[in-house]
Amino acid sequence: MDLQSELLKSIWYAFTSLDVEQSGKVSKSQLKVLSHNLYTALNIPHDPVALEEHFKDNNNGPVSNQGYMPYLNKYILAKATEGTFSKETFDELCWTLTSKKNCKPSIQQGLCSQKDCFKLFCLFNLLSEDRYPLVIIQPELEYLLKKISSAMSLEWDGTLLEEILSQNAALQDGMSVWEFLEHLSAGQLLHVERKEAFSLAVDDVFMEMYHNIIKKGYLLKKGHVRRNWQERWFVLKPNSVIYYVNEDLKEKKGEILLEESSVVENLPDKEGRRCLFCVTTPVRTYEMSASNVKQRIDWVQAMQTALRLRAEGKSSLHQELKLSRRKQRETLQISQSNQSSHSEPIAVEAPQHSPPEQQGETENLEQHIECIIQKQREVEAKRKEEEKREREKQQAVQRDLERQLEEAKEAKEKMTATLTQMEKEVQQQKKRIHELELTQVKLEEALNAQIHARLEEDRIRQELERQLAEEQKKLAELVLHQSQLLTLAVRSQEDSYTTTPPISQQTEESSQHNTEEAPVHESTSTATLPNIQQPEESGQHNTERELVNQVTTTQMLKHWTIQLNRLMKPITPGDKVEHLPVKPTCPRQGQALTSTEFIAKVQTGISPEKGNGYNPSPTQEEEEQGS
Repeated sequence: MDLQSELLKSIWYAFTSLDVEQSGKVSKSQLKVLSHNLYTALNIPHDPVALEEHFKDNNNGPVSNQGYMPYLNKYILAKATEGTFSKETFDELCWTLTSKKNCKPSIQQGLCSQKDCFKLFCLFNLLSEDRYPLVIIQPELEYLLKKISSAMSLEWDGTLLEEILSQNAALQDGMSVWEFLEHLSAGQLLHVERKEAFSLAVDDVFMEMYHNIIKKGYLLKKGHVRRNWQERWFVLKPNSVIYYVNEDLKEKKGEILLEESSVVENLPDKEGRRCLFCVTTPVRTYEMSASNVKQRIDWVQAMQTALRLRAEGKSSLHQELKLSRRKQRETLQISQSNQSSHSEPIAVEAPQHSPPEQQGETENLEQHIECIIQKQREVEAKRKEEEKREREKQQAVQRDLERQLEEAKEAKEKMTATLTQMEKEVQQQKKRIHELELTQVKLEEALNAQIHARLEEDRIRQELERQLAEEQKKLAELVLHQSQLLTLAVRSQEDSYTTTPPISQQTEESSQHNTEEAPVHESTSTATLPNIQQPEESGQHNTERELVNQVTTTQMLKHWTIQLNRLMKPITPGDKVEHLPVKPTCPRQGQALTSTEFIAKVQTGISPEKGNGYNPSPTQEEEEQGS
């Protein structure tokens, strides 16, 4: 059916909706508005001059459809070009005009929604007969109901339609679109479990039959440049395969133009992909992957059907199917009419005794008719047998697919369990790693603290070693100084033994000494006074003095040893001992003198002896006593 015939069906609904009185005539003003809307919907430039010329004011009365048809054919339908406008928008305009008047509220309150009614209206026009008023006959109605049931995955039950046709004999010649919508919305033509499933089924059938979409769905496609796999929404039409980002059809990614030389074939599994097939065109080869084996079979068969239509020069699959069904019905009607026409003369002439030649022709005609009927029965039986084999084959494929689906479900469950176990292990490993990281941080902190403590300890030890070296140096100097002092003390004692004069000489020297030097040598004279008074005890006195000096020296050595031991004791890192002030004075009685005081005392004892100038050598007897 050509484009003008299809458009005229929708325009007929719009024209009849404007005929309020149902007289077959519409006012000129309404036809002008309708013409403007048709210009806009068909994307045709407006021609107001031709419009006013056709609808002149001097014409009295409204215009009938016969009067409007010449203008419609010449200025609207003849200028409509396929592909320059949206036919769905055009049909929606006509549906809006006619539904306000003819669509009953009970229809939209039932099974069919407003959108479903519009889609069924378009499908009705596609399958309706080419005579007015438009009706759909029983075979085409059965075909449409079977398509909707198949889209809902249900088996069509023809008893409902037979009951309606038996109750209303007028419907056997055809059913109008409003009667069709009313019975379908009331659930009198189909068994529908859910309204949502029915809407989805109507949408699928609408896209397939009205938009000439042979098949649609998601497939994985291999890129041409990047060679990666991307999921795309594919729409297969008789002349092309268009693929989008997703099913909203907003972002088109590409189009595969099907040529007569194009080939569709299966591919072996590779690169970890299964259910592969390709479409080879003169330009390039497109590789695609289906989700399962059934999907691949359906897509390959659908594309082969599109290539066959392309080779035959057909643009619409369902239009060709409709024409083929119509031809079959016409052939069957012709054969039935011929059979009835041949049977009636036979029945009339049978009582008469016809000549033998006429009887022979009648017998030959009857045999010919019987042969035709027999052949028709054989063709019908063969067709049923082929349908049965095809059904069994499809059932076998379906069982195989169900088995594969069960295996895939089991594999998926196993994989899910494995993934769950692996996720648990991963969580445990993450927890262990977190604990180890915390432990590592703590160990690093402890190690850093230990390193700082060790460095601090090394610093303190070096400081102690330095102090110890200084103390040892001081001790060595002190010991050297002590030895020098002891040596000096021993020499002074020896000098005192050797330089002690006789009593008479000391008296003379004391008398002859100047009075000016008396205060300076007062301590010396007082010290030698006992020697003058008691000369016989001088040896014993010197011995006691030497013993006192030895005791003092021993005490000093002990004191220095104690101090040295204190200096040799290591200092711990945390010890902080406050240094006590050292008394500058040193006890005099029974304790050792400091080096300064000792030297001063010795010098005070030696200076008078140097002032006397007398240094006699001791006698051998005195040396023995001193020793």
